[in-house]
Amino acid sequence: MKFTSRMNRGFAVAVAGAAVLSLAACGAGDPAAQQGADDSGKERVTVGVSVYDMSSFITEGKEGIDRYAEDNNIEILWNVAKMDVSTQATQVDQFIQAGVDAIMVVPVQADTLQPQVTAASEAGIPFLDVNATLNNDEVAGSVQPDDVAAGAQEAQMMMDELGGKGNVVILQGPLGGSGEINRGAGIDQVLEENPDVSVLAKDTANWSRDEAVNKMKNWISAFGDEIDGVISQNDDMGLGAKQALREAGMDDIPVVGIDGIEDGLNAVKNGDFIGTSLQNGTVQLATGVAVAAAIARDEDVDNNLVYTMPPITQDNVEDALDHVVNDRPAFLDGLSELIAENLKTGDIAYEGLPGQE
Repeated sequence: MKFTSRMNRGFAVAVAGAAVLSLAACGAGDPAAQQGADDSGKERVTVGVSVYDMSSFITEGKEGIDRYAEDNNIEILWNVAKMDVSTQATQVDQFIQAGVDAIMVVPVQADTLQPQVTAASEAGIPFLDVNATLNNDEVAGSVQPDDVAAGAQEAQMMMDELGGKGNVVILQGPLGGSGEINRGAGIDQVLEENPDVSVLAKDTANWSRDEAVNKMKNWISAFGDEIDGVISQNDDMGLGAKQALREAGMDDIPVVGIDGIEDGLNAVKNGDFIGTSLQNGTVQLATGVAVAAAIARDEDVDNNLVYTMPPITQDNVEDALDHVVNDRPAFLDGLSELIAENLKTGDIAYEGLPGQE
């Protein structure tokens, strides 16, 4: 198996990756535990993970990663790039120097990390991009949301709410990231089909709730009552926009988001959002780790998977809340089994919600 020679380095690996190992999410500090099989017979592997930042989506995803890793004899080395390309490159360099068995990255930008992907490939370390794409043909695997479909889905929700007429503002993710590009493409597709809806403004708030508050306040000052709706490329920014609208006495302006984080789902439940699209970070990011570990173990696995987000409205928001919040311990208990079954069917977004087949 690919990982065996690397894992036999024991303490040498630990020393080489000291800066990384200090951030391990589980299993650090016991070199003996990093070798050999657990009760399930799976050999222990180490996966280095670097994420763009700790958004609400990533925070929920980390909990899923940690639980899946605990259940499947995987050590996670965790790093956060804080939206800095150079920082993320350095983190990946550390993973390679430490001789991890696989690397999983949620990239800051699409056109980055080319030297790191090449170096990982030359070192025999599978490199996966998850949730956001890298423009690189050398990646060993990819687990991606269908962001074009999600963007089109949220835009259509807004068109239906406005009756195909009115003015909208659009909150974008970090410019140049695949999420911003692809969700924007889906939104644009729907807008082209609805020529009576005009875009007053669009700009990035970098997936940030706080940045979206300020951006929305500026737009309220500029456009006031001309704004009929807010299309936000994620829930956090949509929640920031809703806060600014509420403070301006414009609480009746419809807002739509993407991701289905806890606060976003509650916003659908209480009517602050007209809807969202569930990208359950707990499921998607843990699936990325599952694929990374499977490749490292030379197991048969589909290494190019697409996560298609189900729409969340008043009709199924309670069920989504059960998975993300209310019955979360039980959901986490069944996470490994759910992911294993989803990898067999290829529908990695399935979690038994109303409307999912």
